Amino acid sequence: MMVIVISVILCAALVLGGLMIYGKIQMGKVPGLTFEDALNYTTQGKPDARITVGIIKDGQASFTVYGENGQVLPAEIHTYEIGSLTKTMTAALVSRAIGEGLISPDASVGAYLPLPEGKSYPTVAELLTHTSGYRGWYYESPMIGNFFAGRNSFFGISRDRVLAKCKSLDMNKENYGFTYSNFGYAVLGLVLEKVYGKDYTALLNDFVRNDLGMTATKISEHDGDLGNYWDWQENDAYLSAGAVTSNIEDMLRYAQLQLENNPVFDRCHQPLKTINAASESHKLMGIHLDEIGMAWIIDNENGFIWHNGGTGHYNSYLGFNPENRTAVVILSNLGPNDRIPATVLGVKKLLELKQ
Repeated sequence: MMVIVISVILCAALVLGGLMIYGKIQMGKVPGLTFEDALNYTTQGKPDARITVGIIKDGQASFTVYGENGQVLPAEIHTYEIGSLTKTMTAALVSRAIGEGLISPDASVGAYLPLPEGKSYPTVAELLTHTSGYRGWYYESPMIGNFFAGRNSFFGISRDRVLAKCKSLDMNKENYGFTYSNFGYAVLGLVLEKVYGKDYTALLNDFVRNDLGMTATKISEHDGDLGNYWDWQENDAYLSAGAVTSNIEDMLRYAQLQLENNPVFDRCHQPLKTINAASESHKLMGIHLDEIGMAWIIDNENGFIWHNGGTGHYNSYLGFNPENRTAVVILSNLGPNDRIPATVLGVKKLLELKQ
């Protein structure tokens, strides 16, 4: 039973790729599809589908809402879970703290958290770039109850549990490779709480509203018009890895901020590590993971900077091209394993805008 539970949790966890290949035959068809073809296929026979596609081009932002069979719907504003795009906001908070002299990217997390001496801990930069050696997540007993209750796997994984796990680990290798880690971003959330003396929810909500002007973006309160939102608890440590909800207006504003000369975000976009993490399946879809900055993935092949997110019933993508100053936001109420994910749709649209 434990093997089954852990397997299901692994599949449900937040993952960077959001790409599940359903067989070589289907996969082989996807690269040849246009954005419109891929969107139509993804929404085919799905009456509840609501995929909002936002574009920034020539300094103008616009969006279109698509429903079943790719039908264009009225331009309503829907609330989506953005999953791991939350990590880019966590990274932005870290960037702000670096600019304020509160955090050093080269410092060990032991400089900020009450961790025992005599062990090695990753640096802030290693957490930001998923090169800390930490696994994607570590098993905790609440995950069993979450599985049987059909809840978010990270529900009830408290700050104390994450800190205790951090204390037990000794990251004693000089260098670790790229391993996408939700746990690492939970630890970053603890660091931010320590240096600012505020809980992550208050930090994030204040930052996006007052610093970024994104009034509809917040740590999920399980509200919104599309339903099937993940449950979270106030003390959950994984909020900083994937608990934000937003809408297309705010996410287009967020995309525009990435294109401006903003020191907080410019610092996030600078490459910190070469990762070369794209699989052959990624490359077949036109997706490249060449370098990484503070959360943001850098695609040198296409000239894009991007990130994505996935929860149980939602998946999302934000990518931008600094050279021609275009950006694409995909917000979907379909899960990341449901036909063609937002990442593939987003790359296709960005490539169209590049022509």
